[in-house]
Amino acid sequence: MNECEQKPEQSGLWTMPTSAASEPPEQEESSPRPAYSDASYVPASEAGAIPKTYHCAPPPEKKAKKERRGVSVPGLIAACLVCALLGGLVGGFLPGLLGYGGSAAAPETRTESGVVLNVAAPADAETAAQVSTHLVSDSGEKSASELYYDLALSQTVAVTTEITNNNVWGFQVPAAVKGSGFVISEDGYILTNHHVIEDAVNGGYQVQVLLGDGSEYEAQVVGYEADNDVAVLKIEASGLSPVTLGDSDRIRVGETVYAVGNPLGELEFTMTSGMVSATDRAISSSDGNGSAVTINMFQIDAAINSGNSGGPVYNSRGEVIGIATAKYASTGVEGLGFAIPINDAVAIARDLISDGYVHGKASFGIGVETVSAAAAQYYGLRQGAIVSSVNEGSAAERAGLQASDIIIELDGKEIRSRDELIQAKRDYQAGDTVELKVFRSGEVLTLSLTFDEDVPETPGETQTGEDETGGENQSGDVFRFGEGSGNGFRFGDGYGAYEDFFSQLFPFMFR
Repeated sequence: MNECEQKPEQSGLWTMPTSAASEPPEQEESSPRPAYSDASYVPASEAGAIPKTYHCAPPPEKKAKKERRGVSVPGLIAACLVCALLGGLVGGFLPGLLGYGGSAAAPETRTESGVVLNVAAPADAETAAQVSTHLVSDSGEKSASELYYDLALSQTVAVTTEITNNNVWGFQVPAAVKGSGFVISEDGYILTNHHVIEDAVNGGYQVQVLLGDGSEYEAQVVGYEADNDVAVLKIEASGLSPVTLGDSDRIRVGETVYAVGNPLGELEFTMTSGMVSATDRAISSSDGNGSAVTINMFQIDAAINSGNSGGPVYNSRGEVIGIATAKYASTGVEGLGFAIPINDAVAIARDLISDGYVHGKASFGIGVETVSAAAAQYYGLRQGAIVSSVNEGSAAERAGLQASDIIIELDGKEIRSRDELIQAKRDYQAGDTVELKVFRSGEVLTLSLTFDEDVPETPGETQTGEDETGGENQSGDVFRFGEGSGNGFRFGDGYGAYEDFFSQLFPFMFR
C-alpha cells in the first residue's frame, strides 16, 4: 500500500478521513494563540480536518541505469593537468580583477591644527571604478574580533562626569553622566558628543576618561559646538592608539558597521554590529536651552543605547566613519540609530583645536523670542521671531533691524518662531547676504542683511550669539497662553513699544 492509500487513525497534525462521506472530527474550543508565534506553524491541537480531496502525484518512473564506461589512465592525467592550470589562472588573476587583492593599504598620516591624524589612504581612480558600492576604500576588511581586539579596545574611551542634582525634596544627591569617545591623536586628543560633557561645562564639573587598559585621566574640555553636537577633550598622555579616519562621503547603504561604546554607563567597551540603513538624515533634538537643533546624520541598525553617545562607528576595514549620537526611543521601535558623519565632525574638531571655535558661522547680532499664533491673533500682530535686542555694530543694526521688529520671512522661507529663525540661519555662512521681511508698526518691510561671523567671547565655548540666547526667557516664547505662575501668561523683557502696551494692559505682569 503506498502512502496515498494509507488511512492512519486520527492523530498528529492532520488526519485522513475514513471515507469520502465522513464528517470532519469535532474540534474542542482552543485557547487563544500566543502573541509571538511562528506564522508557518500550527499546533496539532489547533488543526482542523484535512480537506476531503487529497491528491497525490503519481510516483516518478524509474529510469534505466546507463552503462558506465571506464576512464583510461592517460585521460585521467590530462584532466588533472587541465584542472591545475585553470586553478592557477583563477587564483592569480580573479582577486585582482575584483579589486580585493593585495594587503590593506596603510593609513596616511596628516597633521592638522598641530594634531597628527591617521586618515585612510584613498583609493586610486582605477580601483575606485572597480569597487562595488558596498565598499568605502580599498583597504582590507577585518573580522569583527580583529577589529575589536586590535583596534577598538585601545581606541575607544569611556567618558564620565560626576555631578550633583536636587531631588524632589530639595536635597543634593550625587549623579553621573556617562558617555563614550575615541582617541584621534597619539598625544591625547579625544572626540565625543557635546551633550556628553554639557553638564560638566555648565556646572564646572571634572570630566574623567577611562581607557581600555584600565587607566583613568582627568580631561580638559578643549572646545565644543552644540549646533552639531561635537566636543574635543584632551588628556595628558602619549603613545596612545588613534583611530584611522575613514571617508564618510563614500558611505553606502548596506555597508557593515560596528558601534563600540559604554551603553547604560556601566557596560564599557561593548560592540554591536549592523549596517548602514540610510544616509543624509536630518535629525532634530533639543539643546540645553530648549531650542530645536537639526543635525545631518546617517542611520544604522546597530544597537545604540544611552551611554553609547560619542563612541566610534567603524566600517569593516577598521576605519571610523561616524560618531554614535542618537537613537529613536519609542515603544515598539527598534533598530533606529544615528551617527554624525566623521568628515563633518573632524572639520569641526580642527577649528576647535586650533582656535577654540568653528569658523564661518553666521550671526545676526540680535536677541529673539517667539510670538505664537495665538498671541499674534489676539493682539493683531504677526506670528514669527520678535527682536528683543540689537547689538551695537552688528549685522542686524547695519541692516536696520530694531527692537520689537517681528521677523516673518528669511530669503522667501516663512519664519514662525525663534527656533525656525535659528535653524534657517544655520544654512548660511558669515558674509552671505539674505533678504528679511519684518513686521513693524502694522507694516511689512523688506531689509537686506549680510551676516557677521559668530565668534565667542571666550574660545572653547559654544557660539550662541545674542540671537540664540532668547534674552531672559530661555524658553524662547513670548505672549504664551496657559503658562506662568497662576496668571496664564508669560513674558520676556525688552520688547520696546510692545512692552509699554503690555505693561499698561497687564500692570501686574511688570511689578
